[in-house]
This record gives sequence, C-alpha cells and structure tokens, in this order.
Amino acid sequence: MKLGSTPLLGATAAIALWMLNAASAAGQAAPAKQLMSEQAFKNVTVLKGIPVDEFMDTMGFISASTTYNCTDCHVEPKVEGDWSVFAEETPRKAKARRMILMVDAINKANFAGARVVTCYTCHRNVQGAPKITPSLAEQYGEPPTVDPNEVEITRQAPDAPSADQVFDKYLQAVGGAQKAAAITSIVFKGTYQGYAEGKAPVDIYVKAPNQRTMIVHTDAGDRTTTYDGSNGWVAAPAMDKPFPVIRYNDGDLDALRLDAVVSFPAGIKQAVTKPLVGSSSIDDKDVVLVQGTANGARSPIKLYFDKQSSLLVRQVRYANTIIGRVPIQVDYSDYRDVPGAGVKLPFHVITTWTDGRSDVLLSSAQTNVAIEAAKFNQPSPSAPPKK
Repeated sequence: MKLGSTPLLGATAAIALWMLNAASAAGQAAPAKQLMSEQAFKNVTVLKGIPVDEFMDTMGFISASTTYNCTDCHVEPKVEGDWSVFAEETPRKAKARRMILMVDAINKANFAGARVVTCYTCHRNVQGAPKITPSLAEQYGEPPTVDPNEVEITRQAPDAPSADQVFDKYLQAVGGAQKAAAITSIVFKGTYQGYAEGKAPVDIYVKAPNQRTMIVHTDAGDRTTTYDGSNGWVAAPAMDKPFPVIRYNDGDLDALRLDAVVSFPAGIKQAVTKPLVGSSSIDDKDVVLVQGTANGARSPIKLYFDKQSSLLVRQVRYANTIIGRVPIQVDYSDYRDVPGAGVKLPFHVITTWTDGRSDVLLSSAQTNVAIEAAKFNQPSPSAPPKK
C-alpha cells in the first residue's frame, strides 16, 4: 500500500470486519480461546486455521504487494459499516486464492515449504500483472536508494561497537543509566491519529518491566490495546452490538511486548538477544543498527540509533503470515525532558504496518505514578459515549 492510496482498513473498521461473523453471534462475552479466521469471517476457503490477527496481517501483505486496497478486491459496502458484503465472491478474490495456492505449491516443490517465494516476489508494488520485460531505464539508471529496513547484518564488522556500547550511549543520551533504571511506571497523555482518521485523545499506561495499555478515546467509544506481560488483546468500541475482544498471537504479540519493554529506556538491553551491530542511514542521517532476535520470541528485530545523538530513532519488527513476513516500523522523535524524572523520552511515535498507520503525539508524561493492576487486564468493548 503506497502512501496516498486508500488504507486497507481504518482501525475501527478493521476490528468491525474482524468480527463480521462473530459479532452476529448475539453479543456473547469475549472468548477465552483465540478466534480463527473461518470462525470470524464468512466464505473463507484457503486461509483457514489461522488466528484473526494473522488473517488481517495476510490481507495487509497482499495489499502491500499489489497496492490494491479492500474494495479493489471486495464488494464495496453501500452502507457505511456493512462489512457483510466483503464475503461475496468477486473475480479478483478467486484469482487471489489461485495465486496463494500456486505460491504454496512452488515453495513446497522447490524450497521444502519455506516461504521463499511470496506475492511480493513478483508483484513488488505493481498493480495488476507483474512486469515481465526488463527496464533499460532501470538497468542503466541510478541504483535505487537502499531501504534501511532491508539492511541485513550477517556478521559484525571488526571495527563496529558492541551492542552494549550502543545501548550504553543511548542510556547516557536520555539522562543516564541510573535515572533510567529508576523509572518503574509512566502515564502518557496525547493524541492518536490513525490512517485516514481524525485525531482522538489517547492515554497510555506502562509499568515495568513489560506491561502496557493504550486507550484511544474515539467518537464511537474507547479502542483499547493491552499487554499484561504475557498476553495481549485489542477491544473495539461496541457499536450496534458488543464485539468480542481479539487476542493477539505470535508476531503481533511480540510487537506488543516490544512496545512495552522499549517504553522504558532501561528496557533497551532486554529488547534484543544475539545482537549484531552495523550501520545504515535514515533520511540521509547516519544510524547505528542493532539487529537480533526479539527477547522471549523468535521474531527478528532491528533498532536504529542516530549516530550523532545516540537516541533511538526507529524500531523494525516482523509478524509472520501464512503467505510471508510483514514488517512493522516504529519511528521515534521529539525527545523531551520529563519533569522530575531527569530523562528524555520520545513524544512523537509513528507506527507503520502493511494495513495501517498510527501517529501518536504526546503532550505529557508522568513517571513513577501508581497504576492500578486492573489497567492491564483483558479489556472489554466499550459503549459509545453519551451525547
């Protein structure tokens, strides 16, 4: 999905679609077990047996590969919020199913089932049929700028600093390791803006070492994302029917864990294991790249530190889908001194993934305040605010 195109789904609409089939089950309580794609959606054929969050990541992967959005492949709702029409058959949906089976067969026949070939391998952000004729302009033109997210470190250069040295410089830059370690909780307030959405107030609660809850106060009701240290969920506003809570799994769960851990500067050393250090650039600024595995998970992670300021400016992590791996990019900026804490924290955080983008602009941060344990319980869908 290119910038400027219609997003795959707005955040609220996405959750409504997730619950297309389940919401019709007469407002039952949130299920304890994870919801599978064929339970949540109608007319699922080749993408059965995967959790709902992975299903939505899969839709995002297809969108990122082809630049198509929802209504390029699905029937467009005539009434806003009527996502039932997404279950209807279309020629493009039928072709997508055949393509998924074709790619799966190629990988099984040639790569022992590993997802080496994906939609993106051929389509590469080209709408419609993949290009089959070489471009002389590309062959003899200037080489494209290297995407820093695609830089892979296979072994550490002899002159590169160690990961601990990079982390120590970061901690020094934010105010010192001792002051950073003294922070045990943070309460943020600010605004949240999703892709193609208006701004809404947001409250974020984080508690060391790895708990985090974000509540976006939309006109339709609160949208709550929670990680309690082991499990993660998102709860949509209850519109005309209460929607069950969605439980996160695998890469999406790892992402929530990372957001919670990295919210604390002192957590940076617990964010990554088996780190390798290299270099790249972001917007023509040199950065130090620490690449490894997300702590407590199998997912790769990349952390980018501004070479001049030593501050963390980007995090890239990944979520696996049935058809390939999708990236999630988090950009940090506008570091400010937090009153009474003696540390700097990023007050502007932009998260970009294949089916959406969020822009969080913080206005205040309070450290070491008491946060009730219930803030990190499994959230419930909220009722629309009274007018």
